Amino acid sequence: MSAEHTAPLEDKEAPGKPDSMPQLVLGFVFGIVFGFLLQKGGVAKYEVLMGQFLLTDFTVIKVMLSAIVVGMVGIFSMQALGLVKLHVKPTRYAANITGGLLFGIGLGLLGYCPGTGAAALGQGSYDAIPGILGLMAGSYIYAETSGYLGSTMQNIGNRGRIMLPDLIGTRVPVFLLIFVPLLVASLFILQRLTP
Repeated sequence: MSAEHTAPLEDKEAPGKPDSMPQLVLGFVFGIVFGFLLQKGGVAKYEVLMGQFLLTDFTVIKVMLSAIVVGMVGIFSMQALGLVKLHVKPTRYAANITGGLLFGIGLGLLGYCPGTGAAALGQGSYDAIPGILGLMAGSYIYAETSGYLGSTMQNIGNRGRIMLPDLIGTRVPVFLLIFVPLLVASLFILQRLTP
């Protein structure tokens, strides 16, 4: 890969709207498939999510690590073949930390994240309804305040469009050769630790 792929990307906004109706349809279809897989993987169950917090059930971490490995290899392979173009979101420390804290508080209080909450509601777990309502309210509030946040909080610690390979100063293929085996080994270790 050339140096332009490993250097931090410019801080221009990526397109915010889908290019076509087929893109919307694909998003809808993949959203349904994602929800189905979340439910089948068991991560839409309150007990499984709470087991992760209590370190008694590692299903969530195993599902997430599997998704990261498959997604990382798939996306970077498709990018190398010219099939996709990455639109990396800018790293903005203040906004990322604030968003992470809000996400963590919501997950801790509700027991579901947005994806698992939607899957839980789909399987009939009505305790996810407050989270879905909170998700919609939060999305509305963010949309209404995004102009203000864009000129304030999002400028604090703005590092631009960087990815982990950029941060550690390595090329993407080298990064994959190191981290994919580490993540797969972690999966095997977690599998052995859990009954």
